[in-house]
Amino acid sequence: MATCYRHPSRETGVSCSNCGKPICPDCMTATPVGMRCPDCAGRRTKVHTLRSMRADPTATYVIIAINVLMFVAAGAGGSWITGGNGRSAVFQDFALYGPAVNIGHDYYRLITSGFLHSGLLHIGFNMYILYWLGTMLEPPLGHARFVALYFTSLVCGSFGALLFSPHAFTVGASGAVFGLMGAAFVMQRARGIDPMQSGVGPIILLNLAISFLVPNISIGGHLGGLVGGAVAAFAMDRLAGVRRGVVLPVAACLAIGAVAAVAAVAVSGRASGLAG
Repeated sequence: MATCYRHPSRETGVSCSNCGKPICPDCMTATPVGMRCPDCAGRRTKVHTLRSMRADPTATYVIIAINVLMFVAAGAGGSWITGGNGRSAVFQDFALYGPAVNIGHDYYRLITSGFLHSGLLHIGFNMYILYWLGTMLEPPLGHARFVALYFTSLVCGSFGALLFSPHAFTVGASGAVFGLMGAAFVMQRARGIDPMQSGVGPIILLNLAISFLVPNISIGGHLGGLVGGAVAAFAMDRLAGVRRGVVLPVAACLAIGAVAAVAAVAVSGRASGLAG
């Protein structure tokens, strides 16, 4: 494996996008067209290193606020939170449910279900992880790419949930949050950062274990979001060096999300047909 041109003792798989010199994490400078070495970064317009970048993760805060407002609107403290049969009208009308998507053509449920939660612990845990990942990913990605990544992960999570359990009422931002985990893993690996040491890898493993061990958790939603977010991040990373700007990365996310949405509707229709 190549070694950093400034630190010969450090192996790295990342090269400068301008001159091709191998660089370690300490020498990486994030630019709209990929990582650059200190020499090339100094010749260009002002850029931000991963350590110095401090842009406010505004989109992350807005998404968290929407989740909290929806939680209140859905009737925080209502009987549906404790597992009772009496669900609030908001929960009934906006949660993910296969027959409603297929028969009622409630396609919006693929999105709205990701802003509903089944209790304080549910929303608290999801919003904490969302804050952690959002403040990590949004500054280097920018608002538009981060939002595109989030909603792509959300739709992929909805597809996974319908694939595994189409006749269950499913809610939560977990699919989107798992997508951000997958994206963080892919992006760190691409930059020569070990996700197992950064904390992202262990968090993914812990949450996957919880998904399989704890009852009433949407395994499909978590797996769908994780894979969707990872694929979207890989596509965005590859396209970053093709053309400057947000158009191609956002378009890639929209394409992945559209495929997941069509697949989700198809799966809900098949499930409804089998049930009939």
